[in-house]
Amino acid sequence: MPIIKVLNIEMFYEMHGEGEPLLLIHGLGSSSRDWEYQIPQFSKQYKVITIDLRGHGKTSKPKGPYSIRGFADDCASFLESLNIKSVNVLGLSLGTAIGFEMAIYYPELVKSLIAVNMSAKLSVKTFDEKKQFFLRDVIVKLLGMKKMGEFLAPRLFPFPEQEELRKMVATRWAENDKKAYLSAFHSLKNWSVEEELHKIKCPTIVIASDGDYTPVEIKEEYVKKIPNGQITIIKNSHHAVPMEKPEEFNKIVLDFLKQI
Repeated sequence: MPIIKVLNIEMFYEMHGEGEPLLLIHGLGSSSRDWEYQIPQFSKQYKVITIDLRGHGKTSKPKGPYSIRGFADDCASFLESLNIKSVNVLGLSLGTAIGFEMAIYYPELVKSLIAVNMSAKLSVKTFDEKKQFFLRDVIVKLLGMKKMGEFLAPRLFPFPEQEELRKMVATRWAENDKKAYLSAFHSLKNWSVEEELHKIKCPTIVIASDGDYTPVEIKEEYVKKIPNGQITIIKNSHHAVPMEKPEEFNKIVLDFLKQI
């Protein structure tokens, strides 16, 4: 099992294929195995690197608090440990937040950025925002990770024909360490890079699902602040679009990478 010491953790990672490196950063409560619909395709042309973030999967789960900047530091140290000087970064949700921070604070490391279904900030200030945040927090604290998975699965995959995906996500979510999950979840509270997006100089594509938690309009607005940014929208899809519509998603990613 490939494990590497990164700062104060032992990070699990895998590499597939040969070529230019492509780092895949998963979302909250997920792990490297949730890229299973991407790895076979991407590894035909790229050296695909998957990791389990701090507190996730097979990586260490130290006591919190965690931060998005800390996750970015982990990733940068990981790449340095492997002597990787520059990498294409693909992030989903929490992984996108980390990708933004890497592109801002470690610009020499990020050749290009593929940002999937994430805003440039996660405000928890209005009554409704606090209510939504508190709901997730209390489900995990009082009912546990299994119930959280059952709560999220139908929101990620709402169509009748997606029953197998719902079962898979619910099962995997239940395996999360509750304390580590909450530390990662709280790292997103009032996080923002909205005022720093102009610092992202690498070619960037925002992939947005029309049924995502964050409206397309918000993503269209913030991508204007990224000098080399563009946006594409996947219709009739939701937050976990790499799993929901892998063929369309993979084509968008590969077409973008060919252009840079």
